[in-house]
Amino acid sequence: MQNLHTTAGPIAFPSRRSLPVDFMFRLSMILTGGLILFFIIIVKARSAAELSTEPILFGYTIFVITFQLSRLVSAWFYKSTYRKIISDFPIGPVKNIKSGGDFLSKVSIVVPCMNEEKAIENTVTKCFEADYPKDRFEVIVINDGSTDRTGEILQGLKKRYLNLVVVDWKKNRGKRHGMAAGFRLAKGEIVVQLDSDSYIDPPTFRNVIKPFRNPEVGAVSYHTDPENAEQNLLTKMQAAYYFMSFKILKAAESTYGVVLCCSGCASAYRKNIVLPLLDDWLEEKFLGLPVTWGDDRSITNRVLREGYKTIYSDEASAFTICPSTFKQFLKQQIRWKKGWFVNSIFASKFIVRREPFVAFIYFFPLMVVTVFTPFMAARALIYNSAVHSDLSLLFYVLGVFLVVGMIAVQYKMVSNGKNRYWPYLFIWAFINMTILVFLLPYALATIQNRKWGTR
Repeated sequence: MQNLHTTAGPIAFPSRRSLPVDFMFRLSMILTGGLILFFIIIVKARSAAELSTEPILFGYTIFVITFQLSRLVSAWFYKSTYRKIISDFPIGPVKNIKSGGDFLSKVSIVVPCMNEEKAIENTVTKCFEADYPKDRFEVIVINDGSTDRTGEILQGLKKRYLNLVVVDWKKNRGKRHGMAAGFRLAKGEIVVQLDSDSYIDPPTFRNVIKPFRNPEVGAVSYHTDPENAEQNLLTKMQAAYYFMSFKILKAAESTYGVVLCCSGCASAYRKNIVLPLLDDWLEEKFLGLPVTWGDDRSITNRVLREGYKTIYSDEASAFTICPSTFKQFLKQQIRWKKGWFVNSIFASKFIVRREPFVAFIYFFPLMVVTVFTPFMAARALIYNSAVHSDLSLLFYVLGVFLVVGMIAVQYKMVSNGKNRYWPYLFIWAFINMTILVFLLPYALATIQNRKWGTR
């Protein structure tokens, strides 16, 4: 009988007393969601009368609501599909022939960095605190032409950690080249890609390789929360968005085995899949110029194109530093939108062949929603409010917040009370509706500007 490794300890079954409380909480959340849905229907019925002269806007609004609700429903099935992915392959990917048992795959953590003197020591230290055998583990840091004390700090860390590999580049080559160098140096079968200000919570690190039991899994994105969430209103808002983005949106994509972007904050890949893809990835161009953003989404696309599953795991927890100033935040959002647009075009060339159901039910509707929403929002918020004296603007805004209310209900259910930032979803919705939604046209107008855009 095979000796299966487990770190979870005894399974804690819920007591008889806790079951009714949990049941009543979930029932109240479902009823609240149903009530919000009822109000959405009323609002949209009222909007239909107000927007009888705006059939395109009204039809688009109904399409968006239907699409968003479909994502919420898809996320409900995340847990069951994730369990199936790993339960069908209970044996680890590397076998100990001598003992007849199993031991953990060798893992390489790759961290490209530039001018990260404030964060790099914490990132490297957290990596080496991981609950993982040190002889099966290494950390590779690419110092990409830093001009601050990053290099000095890394040299000091090398004396402390024997399994730390530091590559010093005098001239900046870009994050993509740093990632590629790390992949090529890695000795591990699994390569964990971290941003220089991110880390995986050490006690959860063993769960990093669990999904790779399944040979069909090529990449995994891990749940990430901002470490500086409490810093100010902006970071709290992002904490709500991060939680929703992973626990609901990436969970929905993972249900189909097609996570479209394994986040650069904390993701892992099979090295033998990625190595043959690196040259094509490094040479990626758009409109004749090298692509310098969207590295995580781009490499995820290539893993998908090769026919492998890309999934989300909430069993390993990661933390990152999110922008704390609005200027920095806007620059990040513009960079993300450029990366989304370029890589969506790339993915559209193979997604129908690779996953026809996902392509027409999820991928292309997402493209339609993202591309057309700025124009529809401008029509509803600016043109209609200026030209019409009716209540169409009020009902448009109310409809948006009611949809966010539905998301907030599911947020509360999946967080089990452990994440308290859900009210900030409404702040995110307001800023998205009035500012962020209009960044896509700006990003496309400036797409030939290939600067990184955050610093």
